[in-house]
Amino acid sequence: MKQPRALVVLFFTEMWERFSYYGMRALLVLYLIQQLFDFEGSKTVAYGIFAAYGSLVYMSPFIGGFIADKFLGHRKAVVWGAILMSIGHFVMAIENETFLYIALSFLIIGNGFFKPNMPTILSGLYEEKDPRRDGGFTIYYMSVNLGAFFSPILCGIIGETYGWHYGFTIAGIGMIAGLFIFLKFGNIIDYHETINPETGEKTLEYRPLGGVPDKENLAQKIFGFTKEVWIYVLCVASVLGVSLLVKHYELMSYVIFPLSIGILGLIFVIALRSSKIERDRLFVILILLLFTTLFWSFFEQAGSSLTLYASENVNRNFFDSVIPASLFQSVNPMFILIFASPLSVLWMQLAQRKKEPTTPFKFALGILLLSVGFLILGLAPQFLSLQTIAEGDSVMRIVAVPAIFLILSYMFQTLGELCLSPIGLSMVTRLAPAKIVGMVIGAWYLSSSLAFQVGGWIANLTTEDDSYVSAHIENTETSETADLEAFSYDEIVSSEKAENSIQSAVDYGYISEEQLDQMSGEEKYSLLNLLRYTKVFLTVGVIAFFASLLLFALSPFIYKMMHEE
Repeated sequence: MKQPRALVVLFFTEMWERFSYYGMRALLVLYLIQQLFDFEGSKTVAYGIFAAYGSLVYMSPFIGGFIADKFLGHRKAVVWGAILMSIGHFVMAIENETFLYIALSFLIIGNGFFKPNMPTILSGLYEEKDPRRDGGFTIYYMSVNLGAFFSPILCGIIGETYGWHYGFTIAGIGMIAGLFIFLKFGNIIDYHETINPETGEKTLEYRPLGGVPDKENLAQKIFGFTKEVWIYVLCVASVLGVSLLVKHYELMSYVIFPLSIGILGLIFVIALRSSKIERDRLFVILILLLFTTLFWSFFEQAGSSLTLYASENVNRNFFDSVIPASLFQSVNPMFILIFASPLSVLWMQLAQRKKEPTTPFKFALGILLLSVGFLILGLAPQFLSLQTIAEGDSVMRIVAVPAIFLILSYMFQTLGELCLSPIGLSMVTRLAPAKIVGMVIGAWYLSSSLAFQVGGWIANLTTEDDSYVSAHIENTETSETADLEAFSYDEIVSSEKAENSIQSAVDYGYISEEQLDQMSGEEKYSLLNLLRYTKVFLTVGVIAFFASLLLFALSPFIYKMMHEE
């Protein structure tokens, strides 16, 4: 079935916005560790900032969705968000810690206005039972990954090779391109296409989408300025507060968990006061929110621990060159570009035959595929080898696994994502009551906010063996920010804890005793890195596997509560 013309406008607007987001994300953790925080414990700081940024990025849509629903309307919210994010990307190009926090704050606040309102506009293109809906959301989701595929390649190569500021600037140009497309061609969105499900006849009518809900209310003045102006002023003023939260990332736990409980509690109360059908549907959203939070906690390791895993323990040698670690973040969107369209066609064909799996079943399948992706990484050390990675002036001897394992892991994670993410967003816009759909979409993104925080803790587990370095720092009474290179690798791996961990590689059959005896201190330290990554990824895979089994068992009951039979 042919999709609405307005989908093209939303497709390319979202594509360029995601280009900017993923281009910056591909560089962020590497930039923090290699440029701004080059000291012992820098991984913990980088993971903390990344988790705080990600949490706030997905928390802000709740506020942005609410303001759009009540005041600005979805169209104005999208434009305002794009402007703020453009500012943020260009400020990121200033390589300074203070400007880092300011830039991330602009990106967070802008995202809050942009992210929840684009799918709200998209949802308005379809009637409630339009068979094109899921296919349209999957195609829209493909636009996300078209931008996400090219941005790590372009921003990553240029940023890592020629300078971080060049990579961040290119990300900003991408955001400007998305804003231009939305402003230039947005009028197409106002023409609504309807298809008669019985005859297949298509009709076109003028029906503006995403307008201001109450123009008189928005134009009311407070202290000489309209409410609209005050919204813009308060957004810019809030940059300082958001910057402090990112800088003091350890405080995020005291923000995200109470807020999550409060917002989910609010939706629960609204559900209790709603009609039976609306109540059951809101309960479905709340139940699946728990599972989607688990999914994204694991999936978002891509921007943190999996990026450093690629940098530190994956064989990136390719003939006479070395693949930049940031380029591996293009693998996930590459697979989405490969599989999104076939999967969209599959869902539509199954729907026509009335054999399409239910939404809860698709969620369970997505979590199962995610678990396979992480379990694959548990097999990778069986094929480890010693490699020399030469990047610029840096030459490292590492214990590395073949890159194919990381690529296969991303493939299964991607398949899981395609089963869950676009379908989940479609479900929320379909089941949520119209009067609170923006808020519920914001709550849906809030699950990703919580997931980023949990994901930060998971990523931090891969740094636990940095305690070897910390112990030497305490023994020698040196600064807490002492450089790792101040200590020899032989010293670091000679502790009893380190030796026991290294010996486990022999016990598991990863290497032989002879190979271990021939390793240098640097190579043994690299082996420690690989072992702790493997332990965490295996644990993630097992937890995801049992979570998927639980959801498979619950899916028939959850589907009945959706009232879509």
